[in-house]
Amino acid sequence: MSENKYTGLNCPIPITEYPRILLAHGGGGRLMHQLIDKIFATAFANPHLETAHDGAVFDTESKKTAFTTDSYVVDPLFFPGGDIGKLAVDGTVNDLAMCGARPLYLSAGFIIEEGFAMDDLWKIALSMRDAADEAEVSIVTGDTKVVDKGRGHGVFINTAGVGVINHDRNISPSSVQPGDIIIVNGDIGRHGMAIMAKRENLSFETTIESDCAPLAATVKNMLDANIEIHCLRDLTRGGLAASLVEIASTSGFKIEIEEKNIPACDEVRGACEILGFDPIYVANEGRMVIFVPEKEADRTMSILRESSSWPDATVIGRVIDNRTGIVTMKSLIGAERIIDMLSGEQLPRIC
Repeated sequence: MSENKYTGLNCPIPITEYPRILLAHGGGGRLMHQLIDKIFATAFANPHLETAHDGAVFDTESKKTAFTTDSYVVDPLFFPGGDIGKLAVDGTVNDLAMCGARPLYLSAGFIIEEGFAMDDLWKIALSMRDAADEAEVSIVTGDTKVVDKGRGHGVFINTAGVGVINHDRNISPSSVQPGDIIIVNGDIGRHGMAIMAKRENLSFETTIESDCAPLAATVKNMLDANIEIHCLRDLTRGGLAASLVEIASTSGFKIEIEEKNIPACDEVRGACEILGFDPIYVANEGRMVIFVPEKEADRTMSILRESSSWPDATVIGRVIDNRTGIVTMKSLIGAERIIDMLSGEQLPRIC
């Protein structure tokens, strides 16, 4: 995260009076209301929040609505390329986008540890505001709780999101068909390696930054171009491998990918080699796989590459008319191996 991003933006709560979170900030009294008014209502200001109601009331443009929720416990809270606030917004927006929805509204629930620095909470709130602005969503309701020191690891965030679906496509693993081309929108493994390097104080020649980014605008561009999208999946925990295995299992069709076509930057490959990781299992927060018919591959690639954000978009494989429901990868030397999920998480607390 840029060191000067918050220059001139001071925490609105008097730091000299309350430099750190107190248990009383979650007790329902004056201090809690001051925290909500000065930190969250200030950072996320919009008409829905200004009603000061128990929830947000709004109209939607469609009878078809998508809803999702997620919780964020990343360690460390601040990392190259983002922080827990940006992660919470982008992650929830991306889950809605994978349903083919246009994200509209988010909720934000904060579980804050007693003693957490008020200035860091303000930075996280501003980061969430900036991420919400970029994704064109509003944070319209939320909740705050404070737990005893030593029981909350700084701050945990839960977000829920609502989006509208203004089309009749069924974008899901059940829509995957034999012959579908599989595209990934960019190089993989950045987020997991950025977290690992920061957490363990590892130094590389070049700082690896998280790929944390909103994907809704890219999905909208494809939908507006009438691309026949069959399935979308963001590559979070478990990385590319887990996502493809889930889709193959649900659709029932075999998926074949080629290792030589899977994009990963040299820094990520080098870090994975040193640490004994495989990039296809490393978490991402701004990458997705896109399943489209072969006839749509060129148009889809053109839309992705028109955006400066996705110059590394690549076709990595295809769906085979084979009812085994497995994923295989052709290695650099031409051997084929089955790709399976890891039994656990190779990098805990990455989101």
